[in-house]
Amino acid sequence: MDRDGIRERAERGDTLAQFTLGSQYLFGRFTTEDHAEAARWYRAAAEQGDVRAQFKLGYMYDHGLGVAPDHAEAARWFRAAAEQGDAIAQDQLGVMYEEGRGVPRDHAEAARWYWAAAEQGVVEAQQRLSKLCG
Repeated sequence: MDRDGIRERAERGDTLAQFTLGSQYLFGRFTTEDHAEAARWYRAAAEQGDVRAQFKLGYMYDHGLGVAPDHAEAARWFRAAAEQGDAIAQDQLGVMYEEGRGVPRDHAEAARWYWAAAEQGVVEAQQRLSKLCG
């Protein structure tokens, strides 16, 4: 996507433009790195159901990038992406349940999410599932 007009498209609600603008701010591509702006644009796309933005926003809350660290909010966004089938979000949600980070500790729920990710070939989820159930 070209830089020209991306902000205008993002402001009109184009989720691809919002996600792209968020990524540009996150990594400082074509603009100054600004995690708060990245989170703002990811949120705009995430609230419209963009699975990639939901995962990125979850990651930002989990690591306190551009937002105050909030594990419950991270779990909320990881869940939104996981329910849409994002394998990495499923794995991360499993980790959160296993550790009780932002959600109640629940090994059965962790195993459920690890299983979903493992079936999609996420090696880390396969390893975590094996360790959890082994």
